[in-house]
Parts: sequence; structure tokens; C-alpha cells
Amino acid sequence: MTLPALIACDVDGTLFDENETISPRTRDAVSAAVAGGAQFVVATGRPPRWIRPVVEALGFAPIAVCANGAVLYDPANDRVLSSRTLAVDTLAELAELAQRVIPGAGLAVERIGERAHDTATPQFISSPGYEHAWLNPDNTEVSIADLLSAPAIKLLIRKAGARSSDMAAALAKHVGIEGDITYSTDNGLVEIVPLGISKASGVEEIAKPQGITSADVVAFGDMPNDIPLLRWAGLGVAMGNAHPDVVAAADEVTAPNTDDGVGRVLERWWL
Repeated sequence: MTLPALIACDVDGTLFDENETISPRTRDAVSAAVAGGAQFVVATGRPPRWIRPVVEALGFAPIAVCANGAVLYDPANDRVLSSRTLAVDTLAELAELAQRVIPGAGLAVERIGERAHDTATPQFISSPGYEHAWLNPDNTEVSIADLLSAPAIKLLIRKAGARSSDMAAALAKHVGIEGDITYSTDNGLVEIVPLGISKASGVEEIAKPQGITSADVVAFGDMPNDIPLLRWAGLGVAMGNAHPDVVAAADEVTAPNTDDGVGRVLERWWL
């Protein structure tokens, strides 16, 4: 492709290495691209409150597509620019379905305020006994009724010991009208976002007002929640460590996240 106008990049497993850091080579390539006039956008499943480490690692504050496309966040001004939520009645339908299709699954929701951290309202709410898929969880445990009492940017369905791909396949037989299913890890965690929302829709929301088309975008990712973005972008790049479905959806495969996969591609145009 010609010189990209916008770079859309996943974080975990893509921009970050196994130590959750960005290597000097990749950071230099990103910095050179930005200095050369390209816009760099983070496209992640992370909520806004988990964007600060990305900003610190990059050394600048790019606009972030968060929660798999449900939220656009400006970390430079700590401001949520837009959000899409699952309505209360939709959450109730999805929760009932999840508990019926995946017996024993725990539920959690992500809510959003005007900033990354909303001290008035807890943002990550989980059902009693919810077993987390990551270390150092920052949840507030509440009853199922409270969990489903307010709109949320995503519903998380968790079953320890299960495979996310199997869970998603089981849910996909029933979900479609209410929301879109995705996952970013295969250790028993599936996420449902509002229907039609993805990293692709989030990046397009940033690009379109600037007159940037998908043909002008290079995108990087490693897990199934990146597939819509890689398919939408003019050049969709799967990491060398990517899920097989992501490799199949990409235009090309670069080196793994542990070997400067993002940086190596950006160096074609910059540095």
C-alpha cells in the first residue's frame, strides 16, 4: 500500500511484548510514523482505565478505541469521547442466555463514565464468585440484580477451565440480535459488545471525519477480536503469534510481538 495515513494497533499480544512493554525498536518506528504525519490509534479490548500504561510505554497519548470498539477515549485530556452500551433489557436477555448455554459461568460488566476512573460509580462489576481471567482484578462484587441494573459497554462471561472458542461457538448459536461475541484470550472468557460494534467501527469513527478511508489504514492484531479491524483495513497484519483465525483473515503475517512485529512493518515507510 502507499504511505498509510492511520495506524490502528492492538495492545496485548501485539504492541506489548510478554512483559507488557514496548521494545525500543517498535517504539522508535511508531514515533517515526507519527513524526512523519501518520495518526497512531490504539485499538484494544482494554477499558480506558487500563490505557495509562500504554501511554507511558509509547511516550505520547494517542486516541484509544477501547472495549473492542464500544468506547473512544482521549487519554491526553482524560475524556471519553463516545460510548455505545448494551441496554438493561438486553443485558438481562444475554445474562439469562449465558447462564443457560454455559452452566456455571460467572458474569461481569464494564460500565463507563466521563473519564477513565469514575469515583462515583464502580466500572467493573462482577457476580458473586466470579473467577477472574487475569491477575490484580479491580472488580466490585454485587448481586446479579445489581449487575444488570444499568447499561454496560460489554458483558463478560467467564468459566475457568473452559476454552473461549468453545464458549463463543455455543453462544453464537443463540446470540445475534442482541450483541456481538468476541474474545481476546482462549482461557474461558468471552465478551459481548453492542450489535455492530467492533474495533473496526471504532477506528472508522475516528478516521471518517478526517477523510481517511479504510484503504489508508494499516492495522495490527493477534486475537479474534481483531479480525473485523484487519479485514476492514487496507492492510491487515497478523502477528507471528496470532490465533489461526486471525492469520487466515489477514493480508500478511509479520514477526511475533516478542520480535518487533509491528516495528518491522512500519519501518517499510518510516526510518
